[in-house]
Amino acid sequence: MATLPLISDAEANAEVLAVFDDIRAVRGTEYVNNFWRALANDPALLAATWGRLKEVMGPGELDPLVKEMLYIAVSVANGCEYCIHSHTAAANAKGMTLAQHGELMSVIGMAMQTNGLVTAMQVPVDEAFLT
Repeated sequence: MATLPLISDAEANAEVLAVFDDIRAVRGTEYVNNFWRALANDPALLAATWGRLKEVMGPGELDPLVKEMLYIAVSVANGCEYCIHSHTAAANAKGMTLAQHGELMSVIGMAMQTNGLVTAMQVPVDEAFLT
C-alpha cells in the first residue's frame, strides 16, 4: 500500500495535469503509472523528476535498451521492486530478449557476489585501476 494517495486525473491540479499529459505524449500512451501518481502529491517534485528522467533516459550516447538494462541493474542492487518491474517492462518493450534478460541477471548476480567479497575482504584498489 502506498504511503501517499495516488493522484487521479480528476484530483490533479493544472500543474500536475500538464506533467501527466507530457508523460502520455512522450510515451505514446494514455497510461500514467503509479510512481508518477504518487509523486503528484508534490507537483514541483513531480515536474523535476519527470524532467530529469526525460533527459537521462532520452536520446544520447547509450542505446535506449542499454539504459533500461542499466536501470534494472541499479534497481536490483537497491532492492526496488517497483523499478525492477517497470524497467523490465520498458526493456521488454524496447526489444530485450529472454536471453538478454538472463544474461543481465547473471551479470548482476556476479557483480553483487564479487562486490560483496571485495568489500568483506577490504581488497585495496590496484594502482593500475586508479588512472
